[in-house]
Amino acid sequence: MNFIPSLASLEEALSEFSPEKRKRALLAICDHYSDELKLTESHKGKINLHAHTFFSYNAYGHSPTALAWIAKKKGLDFIGIVDFDVLDGVNEFLEACELLCVRGVAGMETRVFIPEYRNIEINSPGQPGIAYHMGAGFTDSDLTEMVQPAFNSFRTQAAERNYDIVQKLNAYLNPLSLDFEAEVLPLSPKGNVTERHIVYKLIEKSFDELDDTENFWQKKLKLSSDRLAGLLNDRIKFEQFLRKKMIKRGGVAYIKPDPEKFPTISEFNRIIRSAGAIPCMAWLDGTSEGESDIERLLEFMIDKGVCAVNIIPDRNWNLTETDVKTRKIEALYKFVDLADEQHLPILIGTEMNSNGQKLVDDLNVPELAPLADSFRRGAEFIYGHTMLERLWGLGYQSAWAQKNFKNREKRNTFYTEVGKVIPPGVVDKKIQKQISNAVSPEKILHTFNNRNG
Repeated sequence: MNFIPSLASLEEALSEFSPEKRKRALLAICDHYSDELKLTESHKGKINLHAHTFFSYNAYGHSPTALAWIAKKKGLDFIGIVDFDVLDGVNEFLEACELLCVRGVAGMETRVFIPEYRNIEINSPGQPGIAYHMGAGFTDSDLTEMVQPAFNSFRTQAAERNYDIVQKLNAYLNPLSLDFEAEVLPLSPKGNVTERHIVYKLIEKSFDELDDTENFWQKKLKLSSDRLAGLLNDRIKFEQFLRKKMIKRGGVAYIKPDPEKFPTISEFNRIIRSAGAIPCMAWLDGTSEGESDIERLLEFMIDKGVCAVNIIPDRNWNLTETDVKTRKIEALYKFVDLADEQHLPILIGTEMNSNGQKLVDDLNVPELAPLADSFRRGAEFIYGHTMLERLWGLGYQSAWAQKNFKNREKRNTFYTEVGKVIPPGVVDKKIQKQISNAVSPEKILHTFNNRNG
């Protein structure tokens, strides 16, 4: 009798650094745990299109495959990954979603320089002219020779910046130090580490190697013994405090952004379009100088080629201070209204790059319920684009789309309708044969509606 691993052990193996082990574990789940694979009914409101994986930083160590499985197990309607500076997880994730019959999409996040806002803070606190920015709806980790060098530069620049951070930390924290190549890079499967990896390793090593860890941190951080004790009793808070204290603006390892080391927003959007994906503006919370003038910012972003927007809802409403919460919710509602008016699909998610962050937002809470329909349309839109691009090369940026749709509203409506009717999982061969770059939008919708009817 063949030994069948437990589901728990297979789930753990889904986040092994070895891609072969991850794939074997997923196939074993599909082979031996069919009850867990039964199609779940659609759960409107279970949407996360912005979950980081361990190819950048996931606080729970989840791989792309693990996130696809969690989405299946928890009944998410849509799941999306977004990694910093890399597309390493795209193929793995979309293949796992297809196998599990999960609606999956993939994106990438980086920072760009916006010359027109060089003196204005936007969504990167304390860094005028620098903005977090995204590409959404990627369908392949392997890019054409035309755009691959640009993505390679994102990875290289991130590595160089993090190396410099480690050197600054080592100089200040002596005798505690990190070997960037031997101790930091191995924390991510392909060496794409972040500030969070660095902080995690620093704390771990301080407890493993120092004789008096508490005294060391008390001196280096200039904290009272009581304040430090409170932090040391909560690893999550300690990591957050250390990152803010030492690496962010004003810290000993802070590195002031050099505009020359970031792509301009125009360059990045061009690269995203060339890769068949969709330039996407990242919204923070409406409190910065740049975001407080929402109309101007959206008009500018559209002019630069942005076709969608991203929101992390939790940081816009789930707040304890009443006046702050009221102000941010008001800004959120205004932003969503304007995005809808400008026909910019809205993509939401919870990031999962910090301990305590939820798997998915509850869109039934009173603060988010009025926005749920807009958020759902955004998920349908990006899923419709992803499937048409991945299967037939008929995505939002394709020549086919440009030929068939003369304005953004009609194009968005079509891809949203496709996202509603195209099924998750493998599309049957009969339908595949009926769709080509010669078919009309109406024929595509008719084909899927007939299949579902």
